[in-house]
Amino acid sequence: MITTVDLRKYIATEFFGQRPHVRGHRVPVATLAHSAHSQHWDVSELAYQFSLTETEVLAALLYYEQHREAVEATEAAHQQMLDEMTRQHGS
Repeated sequence: MITTVDLRKYIATEFFGQRPHVRGHRVPVATLAHSAHSQHWDVSELAYQFSLTETEVLAALLYYEQHREAVEATEAAHQQMLDEMTRQHGS
């Protein structure tokens, strides 16, 4: 049985285009997860690079793992919006 941890103390989804982010910092959960993977950064390096606590980073990474499909869908929609804005207004 998998237990879900309540991460609302650390992760917010309101504001910031409904993108899950570290509460009070506007650092998207997806950005942390993708940076951990692509840059091979550990928790302490992510905390340093994004000016977060290690607890905030761990909460974001756990949130990503628990909600990966929803986070990726939100990020895809956000990227599509950015692409459309670029198409309409240029770079």
